[in-house]
Amino acid sequence: MSVLDTAPTTMPEGPVIKPKLSRDDIIMRGGMIVIALYLVVSLVFPLWVMLSKSFSTYKFELSHYEFQVSNEAGAFDGTILTGDQLNAKAQAYTEPDLSGSSDSRLGVTKLFPDFSFRSPVMYKVRNAVEGGRFLVGSTLHDTTDWLELDSNTFRRVQLRPEKARGFDNFVNYFSTPTLFKSIENSLIISVISTVVTVTLAFWFAYALNRSCMRFKGVFRLIAMMPILVPSLLPGIALVYLFGNQGLIKELLFGASIYGPIGIVIGSVFFTFPHAFIIISTALAISDSRLYEAATSLRSTPWRTFWTVTIPGARYGLISAAFVVFNLVITDFGLPKVIGGQFNVLAVDIYKQVIGQQNFEMGAVVSVVLVVPAIFAFAIDRLVQSKQVALLSARSVPYSPSPNPKMDRIFLAYASLVALFIVGLLAICQFAALVKFWPYDLSMSLNNYQFDKMDGGGWESYFNSIQLALLTAIIGTAVVFFGAYLVEKTSGFRTGRSLFQMFAMLPMAIPGMVLGLAYIFFFNNTSNPLHVIYGTMAILVICTVTHFYTVSHLTAVTALKQMDREFESVSASLKQPTMKLFARVTVPVCLPAVLDISIYLFVNAMTTVSAVVFLYSPKTTLASIAVLNMDDAGDIAPAAAMGMMIFYTNAAARILHLIASKGILTRTQAWRNR
Repeated sequence: MSVLDTAPTTMPEGPVIKPKLSRDDIIMRGGMIVIALYLVVSLVFPLWVMLSKSFSTYKFELSHYEFQVSNEAGAFDGTILTGDQLNAKAQAYTEPDLSGSSDSRLGVTKLFPDFSFRSPVMYKVRNAVEGGRFLVGSTLHDTTDWLELDSNTFRRVQLRPEKARGFDNFVNYFSTPTLFKSIENSLIISVISTVVTVTLAFWFAYALNRSCMRFKGVFRLIAMMPILVPSLLPGIALVYLFGNQGLIKELLFGASIYGPIGIVIGSVFFTFPHAFIIISTALAISDSRLYEAATSLRSTPWRTFWTVTIPGARYGLISAAFVVFNLVITDFGLPKVIGGQFNVLAVDIYKQVIGQQNFEMGAVVSVVLVVPAIFAFAIDRLVQSKQVALLSARSVPYSPSPNPKMDRIFLAYASLVALFIVGLLAICQFAALVKFWPYDLSMSLNNYQFDKMDGGGWESYFNSIQLALLTAIIGTAVVFFGAYLVEKTSGFRTGRSLFQMFAMLPMAIPGMVLGLAYIFFFNNTSNPLHVIYGTMAILVICTVTHFYTVSHLTAVTALKQMDREFESVSASLKQPTMKLFARVTVPVCLPAVLDISIYLFVNAMTTVSAVVFLYSPKTTLASIAVLNMDDAGDIAPAAAMGMMIFYTNAAARILHLIASKGILTRTQAWRNR
């Protein structure tokens, strides 16, 4: 036997064969790229521009300006003095005075202690470096030529700051006690509100899921009502109840509702349904065998509660806590209405941008606000990734047993919570119908004459309906199709992962931050998309983007329930993927599609923070009208507009329920076979 016969035989490596992309694969990947580009343009680019803006510093460089002063006869001796030399002698401006924003101006007359606009003395001024700028009245001078001015004209000279990059804005922010205090205030309010809300929502959900009390359906309906109103409305209701002329202000024992107390109570109101939904879902999924085992081991109800119920619902509790925390710390409307002098981060952004026109500092506060929001979101996602299934194929669904005493206690508790929710809405409606609170409580519809109030009139209300309808239609189409592409596309793992990352990002971005980022990005005249600034289109884009994540997760959850064999069968029958999408996927997932549409509609009607910087006189919205009327002191009309939003959303929910029932009866008959 030869050596060649005993050597192992190895086959040469063949060429790597890449699967050929079909026409459907190209269409689906192309569609995914298009929607990903939409998310990049509507989210990533604006946030990047805003982040860059926060590092843009503007400082007055006095050494870049030169001056000459004549004698009283108007003759110059040729002596040239720079601005910093003059300031060193006059001590007119300190270092903090020389830091400003892009719109800042600095008068030069303070550099000359003996200046008098009636003096016959003449002045010369110029930019000592290329690119320097100063104003004479409203005329900009950016050359290095000397400009000779009389005293009366010289007093109108104002220097303009020079742009640079650095951390000066952040240093100024953290060194300003009133601004830095906002971080502490926001965190304290968010933590307190989270603890109170999650506690109340847990026992409310426990009463509905673990007792045999009556009227569960009514209580579930009431618990969802706060979702239908903007966050400003509970603040207005609290003013009528506990304000200076409130109905029951004595219950506060001299404390003021304007500040942390009002913010916490209002935050509990508008975040309650979010916590309730999450905790109720967690409590609804439980295995009866665990409770039977606890009973057989003679465990007390209290011990069973802590060893079985709480561990089973812990993921829901943690998730609810972070959702509530995120909602409170990023909310703008409620602190604006009832916060008083108690500053929080979201209101600081509004004050810096609208009040002081300091966009750079507004960007800094936005970056600061994003940090806890992203932190809370990241922890929530981490907790959810560790969640394990609580029900198996052998599990027995838990069914509560009647306990008359406990059922009565839970009924009383649920009634108190329901009274709190309905009471705030009822007081707003009552205030909207009286002539002049609290002196003339006779009924009138005068407060609904919005055209006589600040805020945009009835046009604002109809603009909101238009925005909500466009958001629901366009947003549902974009979100569901994008979710379908990312879930059903074969291969293309990197592209799908990037798409998922972009789709999850909006959840961690507060509305105020997104709105400010849109100002920086879309209000730039060099941006080809500048044409949509101030139109309804930018409001639709912002709203769809702001609420993209929840809609995307809803769509993905529905699509995951469909087996991939549908695509295989379609391919074997040589049917186009888009035909499968239209005739099979959409009808099967229609319940989720309808849920996404009503979710987007309701949130478009109630959103304030995301659009407060973007509306124009022609695109004012109902929620913004509530804010503007409250600012103008028209609190009763503001309550009336808030209730109009509530009734519109309630009617939309009812119509959605009726339409869904009819549509689903025809399209979902296969589920009952």
